[in-house]
Amino acid sequence: MGVFSKVHRFREAGEAANVNNVERFGEPRRSLFTSSKVMTLHHRIEITDADGRVVYRAETKFPSLHDKTEIYDAAGSHVAHMERKILTLHERHFVTMADGTAFALSNELLHLVKDITNIEGLGWQLRGNILGLNFELYDENGEIIAVIAQKMFSLHDKYCIDLYRPEREKTVVAILITLQHMIADREAAASSGGSSSSSSSSG
Repeated sequence: MGVFSKVHRFREAGEAANVNNVERFGEPRRSLFTSSKVMTLHHRIEITDADGRVVYRAETKFPSLHDKTEIYDAAGSHVAHMERKILTLHERHFVTMADGTAFALSNELLHLVKDITNIEGLGWQLRGNILGLNFELYDENGEIIAVIAQKMFSLHDKYCIDLYRPEREKTVVAILITLQHMIADREAAASSGGSSSSSSSSG
């Protein structure tokens, strides 16, 4: 169970906060949960609160070379726009919040088992552990903002977010959506055997 695991920290809605998170950071102020749904023309991610109410949704139109994604809150108000740009050796995902705040994440994070990446434009750091599927998000002063964990062996790409700074919620949600896309890109590249042929023939 994710609740009792020191290594893997995913939990379902209704379960107690992970023991490792509580020991290190205290009880989270708020927790959110995601599940992605893949349809023919759209890739949709729904983010719910602990009571199962949808509080955000993200939608990506396919096919989309630049992975353009829009994030909305439950009332339908625009929260953020995310898109991917391929620059030199690295893909970079750029996020623009509705208030104009802009930042970027690079896929360099996903090449290592454990790494620290700076979120350009915010001064935040994402400390990741791909094997444990856990990520910790820190602000410019090194204080914890949120812990993100992915469920292992899930067909629906589930994540949970334990928020310690709820006032940063929308930005954290945008980072989570971006992270999901980056991990999905990495998995797609791995499943194609790293061949340089584009995904033209998939079955």
